[in-house]
Amino acid sequence: MNTNRQWLLAKRPQGTVGRDNFEYAENPIPEPADGQVLVRNLFLSFDPTQRGWMEDKESYLPPVGLGEPMRAGSVGQVVESKNPDFTKGDIVQTTGGWQDFTIASPDKGPMGLSKVPDGIPPEMMLSVLGITGLTAYFGMLDLGMPKAGETVLISGAAGATGSIAGQIAKIRGCRVIGIAGGPEKCSWLINEAGFDDAIDYKSEDVNVRIGETCPNKVDVFFDNVGGDILEAALNHINLKARVVLCGGISGYNATAPIPGPSNIMNLVTMRARMEGFIVIDYLPKAGEAVADMMGWIQSGQLKYQIDLQQGFDKIPDTLNRLFSGQNIGKQLLKIADVA
Repeated sequence: MNTNRQWLLAKRPQGTVGRDNFEYAENPIPEPADGQVLVRNLFLSFDPTQRGWMEDKESYLPPVGLGEPMRAGSVGQVVESKNPDFTKGDIVQTTGGWQDFTIASPDKGPMGLSKVPDGIPPEMMLSVLGITGLTAYFGMLDLGMPKAGETVLISGAAGATGSIAGQIAKIRGCRVIGIAGGPEKCSWLINEAGFDDAIDYKSEDVNVRIGETCPNKVDVFFDNVGGDILEAALNHINLKARVVLCGGISGYNATAPIPGPSNIMNLVTMRARMEGFIVIDYLPKAGEAVADMMGWIQSGQLKYQIDLQQGFDKIPDTLNRLFSGQNIGKQLLKIADVA
């Protein structure tokens, strides 16, 4: 290839993201400077948080600039190196964005550049052993603090993060209930991921079903959705419950602020705690999480799913699979093969 294909952020979204928010471009392949490497992206990660990066507002990362390649985590292969710690052919993880080639260096913080360990499939580094898995691990264990015998409720439970969080709670000896959309996802949670029960929010009354499936109420609620489902969960929290706010995908495409839960005083009544978090605060401790999860995967205690799309032209549409509920498990897209 002698050009760098890119999808640029052309305009900020109002409501649902569409292809018209992006512009396809072809530009020269960039040249690395001293200390940098040139990476050809192989796999791109798609995550609900990307919707927030498109907004022109302050957040834990600066917004993507108009005319810039859309930000995304990636695994790629070094094609040229001016850094002594990396050689041509190395498989690396970085934030490569929606483009074929990116310049990366390890001095850009924890998301800058790192080698993928030998023997680890690239897809795992963008899913169960990557940001997705780390989010589930630290969110559940550090904030949820599940104890054997407790009841744990997970929203967005068939997604990449929710499914791992629920299985970690099972490993800790908890009774785990998942909320997901559709019979296929609910069946996978019970029959493959080992959840004790599942609630189909598309066809069931979530508030009623939480009461039925959690007769001893909810000790830990790991929330990826927000909105009405968060409100329903707060109706059933136990004394000293922990509510972990991981995401709020139900409102990411809203054009007006979503009303907060009307029953927030339940936190006071039940002396419960509700706390949000961002996984980048925990990246210095990533090694311990990866070691634990590798052990659970090898022992068969932890299972994961990858929804793998293919083709550079499918990049914008692949992002929307997250918001339409089409994906099952971690959403990835492959754009090139290892050389």
